[in-house]
Formats: sequence, C-alpha cells, structure tokens
Amino acid sequence: MRVGVIGAGAVGGTMAALLARAGHNVEVTARGDHLAAIRSTGLHLSGIWGEYTARVAANETLSERPELVIVTTKAQDAPGALRSNANQLGAIPLVIVQNGLDAIDTARHEAPAADILGGLALFAASYLSPGEVSVTGPGRTFLGGGLGDHALGVATRLLGAVMDVSAVENFRGAQWTKLVVNQINALPAITGLSAQEVIAHDGLRHLMTGSMRETVRIALASDVHFEELQGLSHTILRVFAAAPTLIAQELPKRLSARMGDIPNPGSTLQSIRRGQLTEIDYLNGAVVRAAGQIGEKATVNAALVDLVHEVERTGQFITPDEVVRRFRP
Repeated sequence: MRVGVIGAGAVGGTMAALLARAGHNVEVTARGDHLAAIRSTGLHLSGIWGEYTARVAANETLSERPELVIVTTKAQDAPGALRSNANQLGAIPLVIVQNGLDAIDTARHEAPAADILGGLALFAASYLSPGEVSVTGPGRTFLGGGLGDHALGVATRLLGAVMDVSAVENFRGAQWTKLVVNQINALPAITGLSAQEVIAHDGLRHLMTGSMRETVRIALASDVHFEELQGLSHTILRVFAAAPTLIAQELPKRLSARMGDIPNPGSTLQSIRRGQLTEIDYLNGAVVRAAGQIGEKATVNAALVDLVHEVERTGQFITPDEVVRRFRP
C-alpha cells in the first residue's frame, strides 16, 4: 500500500519504518537535517522493536497521493502541515495521531474531504538524531473517532500488522485518559529530568499527582467517561481523584514502573532539547481551556504551562527544589 506519513519524528518515524519493513511503499515528510539524513542514509529504527533502516521517499511535502495518510506532527504544527499537503489528501483515509483533544476537529477543518480517524500512540519513542528514532517502551495505538468504518478498517489492518492496535468507540474518553497519562510530560520539560527521575522525587511526584487529579476532576465535571488505557479505567480514575494524596501518588509510581529502566524524557522535553516549541498548550493547556468552558479553573495545569513556556524562552531548566518552592502557598 502507498502510505504517506506527515511528520517523521519519534512516533511518525517509528510508524514509517515499521510499515516500510513490512513491504509498504512509504513516503515521509521532514525538514532540515532530518530530511537530509533520511534521503542520504535512510530512516533508522532501533530499540525494543528491533533495528531496521528504512529506505523511504522523503520530501518536505508529499509528492504523490497515497492510499492512506498518517499525520504525526506536533499538535501546533498540524494545521500548517495539512494545508501544505492539501493537494495530496482528497477523499482518502487520514489518521491523525496526536496528543490533546483537538486533533480530529483540526483535521476536519483543514482536510474536510478526507475520511478522518483519530489515533493515540501509547508506545514510547524518541527522536535520537537526524534520521534516527528509537522505541524505548511498548504500548498500544488506539484508533477511533471517525465518521464511518472505512478508514478504521483500512488503518486497523495496516497498522495492526506491524504494531499492537485497538479500535475504540469512546475516542473522546480515550483522549482524556491519555491526557491524564500525558501529565508526565510537563515536569521533565521544566527540570530536564527523565519522567522516572521526576516521579522518584517526592516534591515533583506530589505536583504531578496534583496535575493528574486536577485533570480527572475537570474531565468528570465535563461529563467525560474515561476509556480504559494502560490499566487506567473510569472507576480507577474516579477513585484516584478522591483518594488522599499519599495514596493517589501510587498512580504516577505505577506509570513509572511501566516505563521500565530506560530513561523516558517525554515528548515535551524532547522538543525542548531540540530547541523547538513544545505542544504544552495542547496538553496541560487543554485542561486549562476545558476548565474555562465549564466555568472552572485548573490552577496547577496553568502554572505548569507557564513554567514550560519559561524554559522555552530562557533555555534554562529549573531545579526541582525551585519548582516545588514556586508551588508553595
């Protein structure tokens, strides 16, 4: 099958390499040194899903119309990427794999003729250097939120042959559950520590627990029913939000244990290290906006958004002790 992957970073690069290894005709979009490296020496995949160098077509925009398009850019880059590739989209299945809550609405606005499907990737992948991506932790990819069955069938068959994939009816609930999991991203981006190091730090773990609980409370107040992902169910998250803080901190510890021993920087810290703007406004910022829509406030998430933007502006990480101090009343 002809597959276009718009945004060959950690997640997109992994998917592109796996599909190419399975024999599909893959074209990716990339820029700068990453584009040059893929054209010169291929897209190299390493990590727990094996090593493979994919010789894929690579351009700044898709050069021909594929049979399926997978969009894996950062959330803030999706509108521009879809507009840039509009000539090659048309009425074909389009899977938009992104964090946050806005992916499907963005795709429908920018590519109204496409057969749009949402995707959530729960495997841990890192962009190591131009042309190099690595999978550091296993995880399922969830698909749903489409208007019909065609795109879901095509994408499930294609991706299901190369990775663990599940279709989910309650995609909105899945997005919110993933948003709770994505609370691991902000504090590593602020401190420069891995997610495991953040969770091992008593003060930072307390803050992460607070941001997670706030996210759950805003979702519940918005009549969201959480979908089960990574062992987190609606019931578990309701109990988590109401439990004493000392008990609730077991949830981030559990997430850390699932990551294993390989340091997980999280996607937001990876963006910081590359000198790129992060998608924090679509992670913690999504919680802040959702709270505003129901007349509530998400003060912990709002403060984390501000701190990530401070690191973006200054290029300086903030020490754990200073982060904890700033949250004291």
